[in-house]
Amino acid sequence: MAATPSNMLPLGTIAPDFYLPDTISGQHMGLRELQGEQGTLIMFICNHCPYVLHVKQQLIAIAQQYAILGVSSIAISSNDIVDYPMDAPDKMHELMAEWGNPFAAYLYDESQAVAKAYQAACTPDIYLFDANLACVYRGRLDGSTPKNELPVSGEDLRNALDNLLAGQPIAAEQIPSIGCNIKWKAA
Repeated sequence: MAATPSNMLPLGTIAPDFYLPDTISGQHMGLRELQGEQGTLIMFICNHCPYVLHVKQQLIAIAQQYAILGVSSIAISSNDIVDYPMDAPDKMHELMAEWGNPFAAYLYDESQAVAKAYQAACTPDIYLFDANLACVYRGRLDGSTPKNELPVSGEDLRNALDNLLAGQPIAAEQIPSIGCNIKWKAA
């Protein structure tokens, strides 16, 4: 598993719009209908990535905890399913059923255009947007990876979420996420 860091979308960037199929509901859904009243968390993940699986319990807990506070959590998979069939929409649906459907949607970005618009590079790649869809945080969940002994706490993302909800500034110095590279289609 090659460790790939985030590209770090510039803070203040307005969330690029999208309209993608949701593998949970079977419906196409857009950013405007999924966004949260207080904020929107967008996570590029995939089914098989060991980095995603390592933090899955925190991703679920954060999505559930902050949904009650008005933050919508949206997961997107942009992997090439020709070479990585375990990331296909039917498998995405199965995984979310196994996880208890914690997110507002688990969207499939077949064209990979959404991942490119967000400058996503790895899984998990995490972005937090405020109520106006301006990027206030992008980076890691916390310092834990499958290769170190640090506990998975969600500390970095939780601090950003808590500050957003409290109307407090979020530190501009943010640490990139690290994970498996997005599996891009062959050119």
